[in-house]
Amino acid sequence: MFVLYNENTRFPVKIWLENQEQLEENCLEQAYHLSQLPFIHKWVCLMPDTHAGKGMPIGGVIATKDVIIPNAVGVDIGCGMDFIPTNIKMEDIRQIQTGNGTIIQAMIGNIMRTIPLNTERYKVPQESKVLDRAKQQMEKYEDNKELLPLIEDGYFQVGSLGGGNHFIELQEDQEGYLCIMIHSGSRHLGKAICDYFHNQARELNRRWYSEVKDEYRLSFLPVETKEGQQYIQWMNLALDYAFENRESMLRKTCSIVKEVIEKHTEYIVDFGEEINCHHNYAALENHYDADVWVHRKGATRVCQGELAVIPGAMGSYSYVVEGKGNKESFCTSSHGAGRNYSRSGAMQAFSTEKVMVDLKEQGIVLGKRKKNDVAEECRFAYKDIDQVMAQQLDMVTPIRKLKTVGVVKG
Repeated sequence: MFVLYNENTRFPVKIWLENQEQLEENCLEQAYHLSQLPFIHKWVCLMPDTHAGKGMPIGGVIATKDVIIPNAVGVDIGCGMDFIPTNIKMEDIRQIQTGNGTIIQAMIGNIMRTIPLNTERYKVPQESKVLDRAKQQMEKYEDNKELLPLIEDGYFQVGSLGGGNHFIELQEDQEGYLCIMIHSGSRHLGKAICDYFHNQARELNRRWYSEVKDEYRLSFLPVETKEGQQYIQWMNLALDYAFENRESMLRKTCSIVKEVIEKHTEYIVDFGEEINCHHNYAALENHYDADVWVHRKGATRVCQGELAVIPGAMGSYSYVVEGKGNKESFCTSSHGAGRNYSRSGAMQAFSTEKVMVDLKEQGIVLGKRKKNDVAEECRFAYKDIDQVMAQQLDMVTPIRKLKTVGVVKG
């Protein structure tokens, strides 16, 4: 970790990399913008997977006094990870054939037929305790009439994966056990909430002659204002919805894994401890004797002893970690490997054939309806997850290392 504190900063920027050369120029510029905010508490943090985002870098962490910044949470509010291990050894099932290919191919195929991917949605409303509760507490949301249709619409998306870097993976841990990992968020709900309140914040900041420049895309809402309280309520709704969305997909995936394995083998599938954690959100926490709003945008909370999930790229490795409660990072770690290439850059640099050959050589089963954009999320487009992990050993202890054996992408 090194610290930037110069004529471009009002507050220090702590960066969990070896040197400034490892930081892309746009990301550095955004870090400087963050460091100029007058309500920053202590310093700005950049995790080792950091790269440029909208307004605030992905892999960025800030603690703010009395304000909340929609774009410092991001458009996919509640995006995060869900993980569960099984008692099944991969060596016992890897070569088993079914009527639909290998046992991994059969499971991947069933997942794709069961869970809507990319822009797909369910044709009928799905069960959602989160949305049911929101309808019972409509007085919390009714002032934001433009957003109200999102609640009914959400019933058709809960339990769906989405696209981009979201995935459902079957993985093998370092002891050979089959595990399940899911990466997804709040679907359309979170984006609509972020865009709505960012625009409100922009207008209010303009009226207040705020010193935060509009081009920084970091317009803020004081938490004591009506708008600030409304954003917090809607953000928390999106967080709960994202958590439930991952749980719903995990239940369906576990059911598929159990059904396929028990149909074609003599093994009985049991599941271990589930870990479900966000990496795009803001929360009121106490750090350095102050109650502050910690914004984690593409960053994972890892308090002392807390378990979390840090995924790598498709076809690479992922980790389950235990937090060390690092105070300097506001008890935070990276949320993944971090991009080396933008999606368009990856498409230009790596061919579909190269990615498909790489996956085949590794014996990885890919479940994806359209293959022509597969390079966007290939492992070559991301940083080396092991290097990222090495740069944050003061934040987390790796306790489980996982290798992709099958992956479903939108």
